Amino acid sequence: MRYTDIAVVGGGLAGSTAAAMLGRAGVSAVLIDPHTKYPPDLRCERVSTSQIELLRKTGFAAALFRAGTLDRQIWTARFGYLIDKKPSEQFGILYDSLVNAMRDEIPASVETVVAKTTAIATSPDRQTLTLSTGEEISARLVVLASGLNIGLLHKLGIERQVISKCHCITAAFDVVPVGRAAFDFPALTYFSEGPSDRAAYLTLFPVGDTMRANLFVYRTMEDPWLREMRAAPAQALHTLFPKLHGFTGDFDVTGQMRIRPADLYISTGHRQAGVALVGDAFATSCPAAGTGTNKVFTDVERLCNAYIPNWLATEGMGCDKIAAFYDDPLKQACDAWSEAKAYHFRSVSIDHGLTWQARRWARFLGRRGQGMLRRLSRQNREIAVDNSGPIAIRK
Repeated sequence: MRYTDIAVVGGGLAGSTAAAMLGRAGVSAVLIDPHTKYPPDLRCERVSTSQIELLRKTGFAAALFRAGTLDRQIWTARFGYLIDKKPSEQFGILYDSLVNAMRDEIPASVETVVAKTTAIATSPDRQTLTLSTGEEISARLVVLASGLNIGLLHKLGIERQVISKCHCITAAFDVVPVGRAAFDFPALTYFSEGPSDRAAYLTLFPVGDTMRANLFVYRTMEDPWLREMRAAPAQALHTLFPKLHGFTGDFDVTGQMRIRPADLYISTGHRQAGVALVGDAFATSCPAAGTGTNKVFTDVERLCNAYIPNWLATEGMGCDKIAAFYDDPLKQACDAWSEAKAYHFRSVSIDHGLTWQARRWARFLGRRGQGMLRRLSRQNREIAVDNSGPIAIRK
């Protein structure tokens, strides 16, 4: 029997970040995951400014800066119009690269056990985990970061309530321009041209030397359009967004096409002694809304910074301690915001009602106005710089 204070089950982004934070704080912890290196997986592929700020609270933002690609500027377009060119501090990074970068931050004091967790026996004092290797681990607290895997949750009597089946589908692939060395834009987000597209947006952003594409649509997995997308992706994209060509020109889709549907669900029966759920193990988010990484970093930061140190200072690991984490105001606000944004973004993208049509036009005109102001401000700065030179040179 191996003894530790914290057993982190699952080495994805939530679990690896938790293990790194606990190790840096000097907490006795073990990370349990079947993969020595996290394998390729279609999850988050871009980290936004708000997510970077949350990552700073964990103390590991530098890991992202080293492994990710900063886009510096992003173009926004819709209806064939360039709405804005705005400064950007978003980082493109494939999910497995992000997770492995976080794993590299885990101190040597936290041992990684390469195995599956097959069973968990819980109590208000200590928890016993049985691994696929036959080993057993005794821990005061289990941080369950098992992602979409439902097996362990069922064994603990935790259920998932699906609140929106196939809420969104993500397609991810690489693109290369045809007939020229590079695209004109450093990064581009092209919004759908109408609700009949049943799409949210296409975003193109750099990951290393590659231009990565993420497309978010609101369809079923049986939709014939998905077969067209797999068979002839460039043609399917130009059919979906006829005016996109004005920004991208001709391009080819290279590498593997990955398509993943996402259900929205919440957990029930999770308020149990000795176990805390984080990330997708607790509740999922909509990829198009881009809130999943916010939820992961919020969960892990609150649990590891605000609760675990205090919990370990006193005896027991009862439901009252665990409930305090789930009732944390910042966590609850993030969860509510994520769910609300998922439904709002879907409605503003595909609903046909007059209210949603008005909101779409208001968003378009508002963003276009912001873009015009940004361009005017940039032009004024350039004129000011030019006028500051010596008169003789200006002549």
